[in-house]
Amino acid sequence: MPGPEMVSEDRRRYTVEEANLLLPELRASLERIRASRQVVLAGGQRVRRSAALNGGGTPGREYWQALGTLRHEVEDLSERDIILRDPETGLLDFPALRDDEEIFLCWLPEEERVGFWHRTTTGFAGRLPL
Repeated sequence: MPGPEMVSEDRRRYTVEEANLLLPELRASLERIRASRQVVLAGGQRVRRSAALNGGGTPGREYWQALGTLRHEVEDLSERDIILRDPETGLLDFPALRDDEEIFLCWLPEEERVGFWHRTTTGFAGRLPL
């Protein structure tokens, strides 16, 4: 069983205000992640079957484009130290400090603003209102 997730010293930490300013951009990114993920999941098997015959054709291009988009969007989040917990729901965690304790600000796309946090040891089940 993995131990508690620790926030490294060199990881960016967000304030609630900073995280909230990113939400419109992150909503768009999460939609691209979700759509690309669906193409990859649906097309993977089809591409494998057709690749042996004709190199994949149009469905193959869509699959590889979706895979590239998915990779780009997830890498962008990672470079910002934003943690994508669930690509289907869009659950994101932002490293933060609360009373000198390492925490995560926790957000779902259907929420208007970042309004919850949890300790690094509890995860989503330990979400508390700000």
